[in-house]
Amino acid sequence: MEVKDALTLMISFGALIVALLTLVVAIVAANNQKK
Repeated sequence: MEVKDALTLMISFGALIVALLTLVVAIVAANNQKK
């Protein structure tokens, strides 16, 4: 495995985590607005 491959994997994994966190925050915000 090359360094370039490792960096690409880390960046894509980080982007996935950011997307999941954004989704969770959006769901929590929507639930708070309903109450």
